[in-house]
Amino acid sequence: MKYLIIGLGIFGDNLARDLTDMGHEVIGADICQSNIDDIKDYISTVYLIDSTEESALDVLPLRNVDVVVVAIGENFGASIRTVALLKKAGVKHIYARATDSIHEAILEGFHIDRVLTPEQRAAADLTHEMQLGPGMTTMKVDDERLVVRVAAPEYFIGMTYGSFNLPKDYDLTLVGASRPSEHDNVLGITHRTLRPVNIDDADEKCLAGDVITIFGTRKAISDLYRHIL
Repeated sequence: MKYLIIGLGIFGDNLARDLTDMGHEVIGADICQSNIDDIKDYISTVYLIDSTEESALDVLPLRNVDVVVVAIGENFGASIRTVALLKKAGVKHIYARATDSIHEAILEGFHIDRVLTPEQRAAADLTHEMQLGPGMTTMKVDDERLVVRVAAPEYFIGMTYGSFNLPKDYDLTLVGASRPSEHDNVLGITHRTLRPVNIDDADEKCLAGDVITIFGTRKAISDLYRHIL
């Protein structure tokens, strides 16, 4: 897919890099030259513009991208005006970042595809991770259940994935596993990434460096780690 990201601060910069690493084409735009310089060699094209100026948006390929992401966070007014101008220009698919509840409510009023709240989401995820232990990445499914991604504990190293027996022993589901590898992104830059491991292969062993993803209740996950660590 092709994405246009307006606002290349910390959030927009990281989003652009991650999407590029996944094989997508990313176009960036920002008002700050230093932000442009930080990422210009990493993504396909970058524009130095003020997105609050309607005439400035004319230089962007708004009709030739699948999604426009307004990643502006610090300047509340610039974010709102940019979204308004994109709607006026007839952009069909818009995601926009909100930094607080008022910002979020206003953006929802534009009926865009998605309002992004990375700070709030990060805080909620961190709460779960701090409760369960270090080194975990979590996603809350509901009040009781979580999806947890974590480096495979030493306890599992050398075991076949089929012998984990998590459903029977801990009432947990092994969703998947990944293994570090290197690859080149669309610009030919080499990066370290995670590739899927076939956990259905009876002979596939868990190796040091593997990352496992498990699903279950917070209590079940805590019980597992109290037993194996």
